[in-house]
Amino acid sequence: MPMHIPFPFNWIPTLPVARCQESPSLLKRAGTEKLREVFQKYASIQKNGEHYMTSEDFVRKFLGLFSESAFNDESVRLLANIADTSKDGLISFSEFQAFEGLLCTPDALYRTAFQLFDRKGNGTVSYADFADVVQKTELHSKIPFSLDGPFIKRYFGDKKQRLINYAEFTQLLHDFHEEHAMEAFRSKDPAGTGFISPLDFQDIIVNVKRHLLTPGVRDNLVSVTEGHKVSFPYFIAFTSLLNNMELIKQVYLHATEGSRTDMITKDQILLAAQTMSQITPLEIDILFHLAGAVHQAGRIDYSDLSNIAPEHYTKHMTHRLAEIKAVESPADRSAFIQVLESSYRFTLGSFAGAVGATVVYPIDLVKTRMQNQRAGSYIGEVAYRNSWDCFKKVVRHEGFMGLYRGLLPQLMGVAPEKAIKLTVNDLVRDKLTDKKGNIPTWAEVLAGGCAGASQVVFTNPLEIVKIRLQVAGEIASGSKIRAWSVVRELGLFGLYKGARACLLRDVPFSAIYFPTYAHTKAMMADKDGYNHPLTLLAAGAIAGVPAASLVTPADVIKTRLQVVARSGQTTYTGVWDATKKIMAEEGPRAFWKGTAARVFRSSPQFGVTLVTYELLQRLFYVDFGGTQPKGSEAHKITTPLEQAAASVTTENLDHIGGYRAAVPLLAGVESKFGLYLPRFGRGVAAATPSTATGS
Repeated sequence: MPMHIPFPFNWIPTLPVARCQESPSLLKRAGTEKLREVFQKYASIQKNGEHYMTSEDFVRKFLGLFSESAFNDESVRLLANIADTSKDGLISFSEFQAFEGLLCTPDALYRTAFQLFDRKGNGTVSYADFADVVQKTELHSKIPFSLDGPFIKRYFGDKKQRLINYAEFTQLLHDFHEEHAMEAFRSKDPAGTGFISPLDFQDIIVNVKRHLLTPGVRDNLVSVTEGHKVSFPYFIAFTSLLNNMELIKQVYLHATEGSRTDMITKDQILLAAQTMSQITPLEIDILFHLAGAVHQAGRIDYSDLSNIAPEHYTKHMTHRLAEIKAVESPADRSAFIQVLESSYRFTLGSFAGAVGATVVYPIDLVKTRMQNQRAGSYIGEVAYRNSWDCFKKVVRHEGFMGLYRGLLPQLMGVAPEKAIKLTVNDLVRDKLTDKKGNIPTWAEVLAGGCAGASQVVFTNPLEIVKIRLQVAGEIASGSKIRAWSVVRELGLFGLYKGARACLLRDVPFSAIYFPTYAHTKAMMADKDGYNHPLTLLAAGAIAGVPAASLVTPADVIKTRLQVVARSGQTTYTGVWDATKKIMAEEGPRAFWKGTAARVFRSSPQFGVTLVTYELLQRLFYVDFGGTQPKGSEAHKITTPLEQAAASVTTENLDHIGGYRAAVPLLAGVESKFGLYLPRFGRGVAAATPSTATGS
């Protein structure tokens, strides 16, 4: 007998939305009254005072699938029968509610598939049920499976009268597709030579393993054979490799100690795979051969595995308020499209910067006053003992709104400042990123430095006006200082006083911050590379600690240069003059004044700014053909039902509770188990010859 393929690692079902929207817990059930309201909205049949949904009501109107006029009505009925447990052709509210509950279970994917095959609704699957559904799939129409062979008899008995329960069905469903692949091989090798031609190999894989193929793999099925006949061991190893790509990813991460960008050789991954008996040297050979055929490289990294591994319905779903495709492919990226992309990023960066600045502005005010407090040069005692003392005194003497003194000019300046910083960093990173999406550390540092330098044109005028407004509350005078009066007093060139110190602070800050953020975010991503919003916030805050603290001396010098010296205070003519005088009069500790306040301000501010910026890109998604933020999902539609699901808005307010997972889960029945149902033909409208062949 042919070798038995072990249960594929990537076939372990997980509930889709829960990981993204509800944390790792299960989906929350919908309330009965709200669910009844949704049900009655779509139910078109009323009998004996009760409302019922037809198959079309449920599948086409409620779920939004099979929207074509020439839809396949048999496929629609099969899907509706999953919820129609009474099998009377109508879905009652109790059945509608029961299916919503099923969608909230941890094994919802397998239970949905089980109810698809449970044609009589008695909790078991008979041979007739199984054969009926299999014969309706596209796979069986292309490569028929022997429903009277030894495999079927092992499960249903020689007389095919044994009934299969749910637990047994899950194993049957898994083994069926492995057996189908081997039976297809035997049908292409009638002489029993143990070999098939490259074209037969392609035909089998494209049809039987269609749900495990990405475009890169599908397009190179013949080239990986190098024109040679394919042996049965090679065929089994190839299908096993496709089944176990998620396990291969874990082997890679073990070999690279968690890094997703390290390039590794065949020997390195072979060594790491020794502890995992499911991975054979032949599978590793095929992996590198396949990666070489797709990318022409002798080494592989995690992106190679992601390009080979299939995309499944378990990919995280972020609800998008808008989704626009600006180009059909990266090849269509013109200069105009790139300008639009930068404008898009600039707009989102402006909003994100304003949000971040508002959240931490009181901390920024305390930091500024602490840094401007001088010892030894001004008559009288110091005003504040520490940051907390400063905070209390501001609230006591100036009121709560005193903590937001100078906020308006800050917002007017911080929006373009943060926007240009984020935009330039993304732009330079894009230019220095290779085709696999990897960027070397030196390029990350360079991109951050360029971002810091570019922001000074906005930062310096903003900082000098903000600082003078923030310290104005320390002066007991009757006149109120306003932003416009400060601008008029300084003039254009005066607004750039201390620009050298500003560059000295902002360039190293960004050169430290952005690479640290990128690597911290990658470390906090889950095994699929996805970042939950909380990990984005944490990564942004953590990266701000070294960046903010290490450049505090430059920030102190900049503050001293930009504040108007009062009577008796030391004045400074430039960066070097300020450095010498501060050292001589106050000692080296003066350069670290306000470090704590600066860290507590910059760290949460950039955390809030970055998480807002990335979430805005997820919510208002525009595909310019360039790179997307690492850690956000990028759907690859691979099945007909997934294509239909992509056309259904993810914000259908009627998809509540478990029904939030209904469309991607039904797509998962196709993509995980290869149960493709024909989309066209035998519908309400007469199918033409071109559409009757399926999708």
